[in-house]
Order: sequence, then C-alpha cells, then structure tokens
Amino acid sequence: MTTITDIIIDDTTLRDGEQTAGVVFSRLEKLAIARMLDRIGVQEIECGIPAMGKDEQESIRALVDLGLSARLITWNRALIPEIEASIACGITAVDISLSVSDQMIAHKLKKDRNAVKEQLKIALGFAKDHDLYVSVGGEDAGRADLQFLVELMEITRSLGGDRFRFCDTLGMLDPFTMFEKVAYLRTAVPEVDIEVHTHNDLGMATANAIAGIRAGARFVNTTVNGLGERAGNAALEEVVMGLKHACGIETGIDTHRFRELSLMVAKASRRDLPSWKPVVGKRVFAHESGLHADGVLKDPHNYEGFDPADVGLVRQIVVGKHSGCGGMMERYRKLGIVLSRPDADLLLPVIRHEALCRKRDLKDRELMEIYLNGAELLKAA
Repeated sequence: MTTITDIIIDDTTLRDGEQTAGVVFSRLEKLAIARMLDRIGVQEIECGIPAMGKDEQESIRALVDLGLSARLITWNRALIPEIEASIACGITAVDISLSVSDQMIAHKLKKDRNAVKEQLKIALGFAKDHDLYVSVGGEDAGRADLQFLVELMEITRSLGGDRFRFCDTLGMLDPFTMFEKVAYLRTAVPEVDIEVHTHNDLGMATANAIAGIRAGARFVNTTVNGLGERAGNAALEEVVMGLKHACGIETGIDTHRFRELSLMVAKASRRDLPSWKPVVGKRVFAHESGLHADGVLKDPHNYEGFDPADVGLVRQIVVGKHSGCGGMMERYRKLGIVLSRPDADLLLPVIRHEALCRKRDLKDRELMEIYLNGAELLKAA
C-alpha cells in the first residue's frame, strides 16, 4: 500500500451537497456532519456560501466556533462583497469561482475572456491582501479552452493563489479526457496545485475524480453519498475506497465509520440510501448465488474486494431463488439448526419455490416456518 499523505479530501457535502434540489440541513445537522467528517480525518470542509444571507452566515460562524482540525473553506463568486462576507464569518480560506468556458462567458456572463481575467485579478488580489488561503474555482473548466485555463492559472500563480479548481460542472467528461486535461495543466503551470470537482451526470464522477488525482491533482472534492446538483458529485466513500483498493493510494481517512456517516447524511438530507449503493449500501456484501455464497464461505477474498467491517458493514448470506445448499446450510446454522446435506437437498427446492413466489429472498421467520413445516418430510427421508 502506498501512502500519499499530501492528497487532500475537500468534502463539500455542506455546500454542493446541500445544493441537491430540495435538500436543507438544519444548523445542528451541519454541526454533526462536520464533526463526523473531522473525526474520520477529512482535511478540508467546504462549509457554505456566506453571500446567501444571515442564516447561512450564522451557521458558518457556528462551524468555525467548533475549532475543528479540518480547514473550513467557503464558496464565493469572485466578487469582493462575497469575500468580505466570508471574512466576517471568521473564515480564513475561500473558493472564488468564475465561469471559464466560452459557453458560459458568452451566454451566461455576457462578457469576454478579458473581463474574466480582470475579475480574477481584482478578487484574488483582494483575498490575498486579507491573508486568505484561496482556491480559484474554474466553473465549467471541463469545457473551457486549455490555453485560457493556463492563462488563469498563471494569474493565480502570480498573485499568490494557492490552487486552481478544475470543475467538470456538467459531468460530461470521461476519465481519459479528465486525465489528459489535468495532466496538461499540471505540466503547464506546475507551481499551482490542482483541485478536481466532478459531477455525476453520466455516472462517472468517482472515476473522473480518481483520474484527476492520477493525473497530478492534489485536492479532490467529494460529498457523502454523492449528494449534489442534478445527479450529484463524486461520493466521499467511493473516492476514498477507490483510491485505496484500485490505486493503492491511502488517504489517511478512517473508513470504519463510513456507513454511520452515510446514514446520518441520508437522514439529514431525506434521501434514502439505496441498499445497492457502492461501498456503504447495506446489501453490497450480501451473497445469494450458490457459487458466490459457497466461495465467500470458503474464503471471503474470493468475492469481496475488502472486509465489510472496513466501512462499518457486515457480510450477509441471503437465501432465495438462486441459493445453493452451502449458503442455505450456513443461514440455518446461524438460526441454531444444523442441516445434513441430504436434508438440505430436500429443503432447497421448497425454499427456491417460495422465493420465486414472493419475488424476494426469505426472512429468518419464513425459513423457520419452512423448516418446521418440512419436519415430517425430513423425518421420512
């Protein structure tokens, strides 16, 4: 395992996560989520948008007052009044965001590239004059001209900006293109750290986030459960475990409380956590198929990439239509019933038929009923 201690997770559950349509976190929920993120070792928390008004500012001040180890950073447009609002909250790190694609510059801002560069110079200069740590956020960088991004990164470097956020705002990139673009920028302006911010509109947010890191980005944005605008952002739990097990990169995050954290955020966001959700879904370590259940019982590494306990889950042997004798015998054993192989052979067709009729796997109570109802059959055998 390679330990890369300088990769920084910047979790934006409290900002972009709360921008999920219809999601609102209470102040107490924000404090609880921030504490949990801090406890598991998340290094930076994007905690809100002060320009939204008094309630948001008071929540951010309350987060500052927690005295967390994680650095708190706020999101702002590259406008001096918004940066001033962040300073008033006691914040020492800001993201200042500008639209950087020609599409958005022309059709959203109704400006040109020179206007964007001038806006950056003014906002970044003001922020650095006030001793702020600054991430320059390139909204829609995924569709922007690379040479223009280089110009913006050079301005960032010259004025003391700390990093540049490469945003795949529409979630339209694939991992190969993400890698190529980030690698190009990393080489072009090596003095400026790169942060990647990815969206999941095509289902590639996690893959794109990891591709960005592999290309040289040092910072990566995540949200718990992949919350975020439209289809969401790269999920914290997926990025961390993906880096660890697919790339051999250890982030230093304590993953054992991922399930607990995911449930907390699911409740606060009123967004159910699907049972099949990668990494933290309650059934991602459930095995029904005869071959799979048998293989896992012989050695979990046959069909599990990592120990379920690593993310706060437990292995489940499910009995249903596709079960084999091995998995069924193990499930009955946990119910205190030891079946012989001949007895299992007799019960299995009954169980499969019952599961077919119910269109699901069978619960403990139902398994007990089948066993008791089949007692005479087993005696006769």
